[in-house]
Amino acid sequence: MSGSLYRFCTNSYLLVALALMLLPPVTLVGAESDSASESSAVSEGVPQNRVLVIGIDGTRADALLAAETPNLDSLIAGGRLWRNTQILGDRPTENDTSSGPGWTSFLTGVWADKHGINDNSFEGKNVEEYPHFFARVRQQFPHARIGSFVDWQPIDEHLVRDADVRVCEESHGVDQYRISDKKLADAASQFLATGQPHVAMVYFGAADEAGHSHGFHPSVPEYKAAIEKIDQHIGQVLDAVRSRPGFQQESWLVVVSTDHGGQGTGHGGGRQIPVIRQTWFIASGNADLVGEDQPTYVVDVAATALDHLGIAANPAWRLDGKSVLSSTGKPKP
Repeated sequence: MSGSLYRFCTNSYLLVALALMLLPPVTLVGAESDSASESSAVSEGVPQNRVLVIGIDGTRADALLAAETPNLDSLIAGGRLWRNTQILGDRPTENDTSSGPGWTSFLTGVWADKHGINDNSFEGKNVEEYPHFFARVRQQFPHARIGSFVDWQPIDEHLVRDADVRVCEESHGVDQYRISDKKLADAASQFLATGQPHVAMVYFGAADEAGHSHGFHPSVPEYKAAIEKIDQHIGQVLDAVRSRPGFQQESWLVVVSTDHGGQGTGHGGGRQIPVIRQTWFIASGNADLVGEDQPTYVVDVAATALDHLGIAANPAWRLDGKSVLSSTGKPKP
């Protein structure tokens, strides 16, 4: 794997503090006038805007709406919820409706016929040509502060690169995922509150594990409870962002989505099953957004994050995703 300054897969909370202490200081972007701030950001090699991407594994749209999720509701109130998000594109591909291809499409912005991952084995991956969107950020902004926080280990092993802080809480089973999700929320909150971050991706896995153990359906109490607990973690992470001394002068975009839905206790073989292949997408923050009737896809996550950071999609990248920011893609005044 290429290039993370600090990587660890256990006891991560204290190690995040150490990593943040070791990172060099950067002037806070956004504390000056808009023009001065933008000039300073460019000269520092960091983006003017900031992005938090949150992934919630295996979360059906109807279950999300049925659960008590005040923190996600607050994001929707300050942005938009799309309920038409497809995890498969229009081109024929051979991938299963599983997490390997799902998260790879989510993070790279391209479909499986390009990134090469058709199942959870990650065999045939082509992520050097179609990398995690972090690589595009690092290329454009060499000094950006980037953090990755996941507890499904294959994401860290096969996809994550170019992160300054890289936390992997390897987990197995619903009980362990519940514990690991909380650890990730703690670690991500510390990074976001104190680390002068520009980009972070936080993944939570307990909802998917609850679905596999008890059933993917809004009527399943354990599944709803897992979603509600993750919403609490999201609230903690959002509080960390809002606690930043320069938050009022910063332009944050928060993007939240999932890799697939589910039916029964599974989600494989779901190409023709709407509750598996059609999911949801939230974008919230200081940006104009396209209408809720606009078609959306899981590959739009990476494209939207790059757009808010001011990174124009290079045609050579052959991205399949489109930004959900309006045509200008500019923050609101």
